[in-house]
Amino acid sequence: MSEQFTGGEAAAASQALSNKLFSITTISQICHEANRALCEATGDHSQQPWTFAEEWQRESAIKGVQFAIDNPDAPDSATHDSWMADKLADGWTYGPVKDANAKTHPCLVPFDQLPPDQQAKDPLFRNIVRALAPYL
Repeated sequence: MSEQFTGGEAAAASQALSNKLFSITTISQICHEANRALCEATGDHSQQPWTFAEEWQRESAIKGVQFAIDNPDAPDSATHDSWMADKLADGWTYGPVKDANAKTHPCLVPFDQLPPDQQAKDPLFRNIVRALAPYL
């Protein structure tokens, strides 16, 4: 015999299910794919799909999502600063070309020194997290 819910119980059960649609990893994957699409739109075809991305790239996205969840009112520059601090702590340095083996990256500069197409990544990332975090 199936359990019957009253209208209120059914709505509460439905709400509980809908609030658990995503994990931090899933949101990170969505952010990664949006970033990849933005890169491709600006001529950078070097980004791999999430399933083929290096582990350090996936971990970076997960850290970025966690930062955005923990700091929902942080400005775009703070999101970039957090990403940059993680990179520097992991031994990355500024370099004119992104090179994972040499751990160089051209975006290891203050946010206001980034070109507009690079600055656009931070609000894109943050707004995806803001839209999906209620469903964690």
